[in-house]
Amino acid sequence: MAYDGLVVSATVKEFNDHLIGGKIAKISQPERDEIQLLIRNQKDNYRLQISVNPSLPLCCFTMDNKPSPITAPSFCMALRKHIGNGTIISIRQPDQDLKKDGLERVILFEIEHLDEMGDLGRRILSVELMGKYSNIILIREDLTIIDSIKRISASQSSVREVLPNRPYFIPDSNGKKNPLELTSDSFIHLMNTKPEPTFKALFHSITGLSPLTASEMCIRAGIDPDLSSNCQTSEALSRLYQSFISIIGHAVLEKAPQPNILYKEDIPQEFSAIHLVAYEGNPAFTEKKFTSMSEVIRTFYAEKDQTSRIRQKSTDLRKVVNTLMERTAKKLAIQEAQLKNTEDMDKYRVYGELLHTYGYSLKGGERSLTCENFYTGKEITIPLKADSTASENAARFLEKYDKLKRTKENVTVQLTDTRRELQHLASIQTSLDIADGEEDLREIRREMADFGFLHKVSGKDKVKSQRKSHPYHYISSDGYDIFVGKNNYQNEEVTFKIADGGDLWLHAKNVPGSHVIVKTGGAPMESLPDRMFLEAAALAAYFSSHRADAKVDVDYTIRKNLKKVPNAAPGFVIYHTNYSVTVKPAILVKEAK
Repeated sequence: MAYDGLVVSATVKEFNDHLIGGKIAKISQPERDEIQLLIRNQKDNYRLQISVNPSLPLCCFTMDNKPSPITAPSFCMALRKHIGNGTIISIRQPDQDLKKDGLERVILFEIEHLDEMGDLGRRILSVELMGKYSNIILIREDLTIIDSIKRISASQSSVREVLPNRPYFIPDSNGKKNPLELTSDSFIHLMNTKPEPTFKALFHSITGLSPLTASEMCIRAGIDPDLSSNCQTSEALSRLYQSFISIIGHAVLEKAPQPNILYKEDIPQEFSAIHLVAYEGNPAFTEKKFTSMSEVIRTFYAEKDQTSRIRQKSTDLRKVVNTLMERTAKKLAIQEAQLKNTEDMDKYRVYGELLHTYGYSLKGGERSLTCENFYTGKEITIPLKADSTASENAARFLEKYDKLKRTKENVTVQLTDTRRELQHLASIQTSLDIADGEEDLREIRREMADFGFLHKVSGKDKVKSQRKSHPYHYISSDGYDIFVGKNNYQNEEVTFKIADGGDLWLHAKNVPGSHVIVKTGGAPMESLPDRMFLEAAALAAYFSSHRADAKVDVDYTIRKNLKKVPNAAPGFVIYHTNYSVTVKPAILVKEAK
C-alpha cells in the first residue's frame, strides 16, 4: 500500500473542501493511539478519525462513532482544553521547512480558540502519518509542544524529543528534496548522482514518494525501474521528469487526484491517489475508482484495522497459549519416551518366573542362566548378578516388572490427558485467529481461566455492561440459516443448543476449527441442495487452523450422530458416521443482519 505524500495531499484537499470554518464540537479518544473529532460546519457534521497505530496510521472522514472510555485520557483532556469549540482556519501539508508547502506525510490543522480568559489564540494540531513514528502533536503558535498522544523522550530518540514545552519540528528526511521545488535540471542532476535502481533513487531522494508511486513514474516514462539511476540516459531522465511532473502536477498542484483501490481476487492489494498504469491489462488485478480519498482509506483499512487491533490486544493470550503448547509438547515427548521404555516389561516378568522355576540348578557365581522358556518352548538366556542368589535375581526382575507396569498404567492416563490438553490449546489458538472483537477475546480469556491456563478474574473486575460475543450467523444462497462458533464455548452452544438432532453439522477434518451448523428443519440430506453443502463446508474450512490452505477436507453429518467426549473441554465431540467433502476455504454467503 502507498500511504504517501500524494495520498496525504488528496486528503488535505478533501479536508479543505469541507472543514474550513468548521467548529470542533466534540473530541474523544476511543483508542490509546486514536482520536475522533466531530466538526460542525454550517448545517453539516463531519467525523474525523485520526489514528497513529504503528501498522495502520490514517487520517480520514469516518461514519463510525466508536465508544469512548468512561475517563478521558490526559491527551484527550488537553485537546478539549486547547481546541474544544475552536474554529479550523487552515489545513495544509508542509515541507520540512514548516513555512513552505510540500509533500511530507504531515497534516497541520490551524485552529482558533478562546482560552479560559476569553482571549483568542491559535493552536496547531500536527498529524504525522509516518508508520511506527506516527504521532498526534498539539502545538502552540510559537511552535512549542503542548502535549502529544505519544511522548518521546531523549532516551527513546536521539533525533527529536516530543515532550511538553520542547520545540516542534519535522525530523530531517536525509536530505530529500521538496518535489514542488524541483526543476528539470535539478531533477536530472539529482538522479545522475544516485547509484541505485531508478525507482529507489526516486523515493529515497524526493519527499512524499512511495515505492509504488516511484515505480509508476518509471513505467509511464517507459524506462527500466531496476536500472541504476546514474546509468540512465539524459533522454530517459528527461522523460522521467515529464512523468514525475505530470503526476505531481495533476495530483497536487491541480488538485485533481484519482483515488482508487487495486483488487486481486476481490482482496484489496494497493490504494493510491493516482491511476496506476502499471497494472493496466493485467487480468489478475481490478481497479476500483472512488470520488473520495477518505472512502478509499476507510474501505482499505476497514478489515485490516480490525484484524490488527484484535491481534495486538490478544498478544498476551497468544504468548500464554504458545508457552503452554511448547511446555505441553515437551511433556508429551517425555511421556511417550517413558511409555516406549515399558515395551519390554514382560521380559522381566518371564525372567523372574523362570528363575523361580530353574534357579535350583545354579551353584552360585554364574553370570547367566540358559533354560527353556516354557511360554515359547525355546531356549532363553537370562543375565544374572554373580554376587546374588537365584531368588534375589528373580526378585530384582519381578520388582522391575512391577515398576514398569505401574509406570505404563500411570503414563497411559497422563498421555491421554496431555494429548487432550494439547488439542484444547490448539483449539484456543485457532479461536484467537478467528476472534474479531474484544468480546470474543473476553470469552477466550474466560475459557482459559476456567481450565486453569490463566488466573481467574476477581468479581470486582467484571463489568456487567460488556457486550456478549455471539456465534456468526450467515444465510446460505438457498435461504438456510448457518451458525458458526468462534470458540469452544460457542461450538458447544451452536451444536447442542442452537442445533436440533436432524440439523447438518460440519467441521474441518482432524484439525482445530469451528463447529458449523445448518438449520435444515430435519430434512433428509439427499433432499438438501448441493450448493448449501459447499457453502457451509467452505465456512468450516475458512474458520479452521488450515484456512490458508488451497484445499481443506471437511466432515459433515447429522447432529444426532455426535457424542460429547467425557471429561473433555467444551466443543470436543466424537462421531463415527460421516461424509467428507474437499473445498477451498472461503466465505461465500452473506452475514445475517
